[in-house]
Amino acid sequence: MPADALGPDPAELRSKIDTTKAHPARVYDVLLGGKDNYPVDREAAAAALAHRPRAFLTARHNRDFLRRAVTTLVAEEGVQQFLDIGTGLPTQENVHDLAQRIAPTSRVVYTDNDPIVLAHARALLTSGPEGKTDYLDADLRDPARILHEAARTLDFGRPVAVMLVAVLHFIEDESAYDVVSRLLAAVPSGSWLVLSHLAEDLNPHTAKVVQSFRERGLDFVLRTKDEVERFFTDNGLRPVAPGIVPVHRWRPDHAAPVPAPPRPEHFASLDLIDRIKYHDINDVADDDVSVYAGLARTP
Repeated sequence: MPADALGPDPAELRSKIDTTKAHPARVYDVLLGGKDNYPVDREAAAAALAHRPRAFLTARHNRDFLRRAVTTLVAEEGVQQFLDIGTGLPTQENVHDLAQRIAPTSRVVYTDNDPIVLAHARALLTSGPEGKTDYLDADLRDPARILHEAARTLDFGRPVAVMLVAVLHFIEDESAYDVVSRLLAAVPSGSWLVLSHLAEDLNPHTAKVVQSFRERGLDFVLRTKDEVERFFTDNGLRPVAPGIVPVHRWRPDHAAPVPAPPRPEHFASLDLIDRIKYHDINDVADDDVSVYAGLARTP
């Protein structure tokens, strides 16, 4: 891919990023234990953790669901094409890393409309030589454009996994259901929907966390289990076992990587935010997690 294929130079993009206001992708990065964030994002994350000290497990388990879902689809279902919408900031285990480790010819199209993600998107284009990746600067609310541009990389005559992982809660009204329907109408039989969504009815304390974020300019819509299931049932889909469940209960394999902790004296000096990345997420209870997740195959 040409060096200028992603538009403006990353340095130019970064100069336009507002570091005085918390940003969803960067706060999520904080909760994952990442480094692509600013003090304002850490403050927003810390304020949320003041309400729920283990709330970071929602982010960590949501990300681990992506690992398990991609691995399942490639290893067990033979899927080798992924349309990842609402990609977020790159991490160490991106979709193409996971898929190409099993099937080197896998192709992945990442989509986001955030200049922060665009500034880091070259990290998503490190495909192995047998496969291919692409990045689209496009809005989830414009599925026609996403599908048109994704066709440069994906073959829509073969099954595609449409990945909507923790992104639909940014669309507040009924149009979210229409977007999903339009995406699924464009993929062939045997394709997949991979979805996770912030839950309204899993934990009563989640509302306090969301309110804390809203006070800092970050807005989300919470949906009940029935409302999350509609993304599947409205399109005639039946989620595979175990169905629509709290994200940590979707086929857990207890294989989430845990970084080796630093020396005890150094670890003791870290604040809660900096300790997040060392936490073993297998240490989890049902009231730690506030996301539903599910997979379904198109008929």
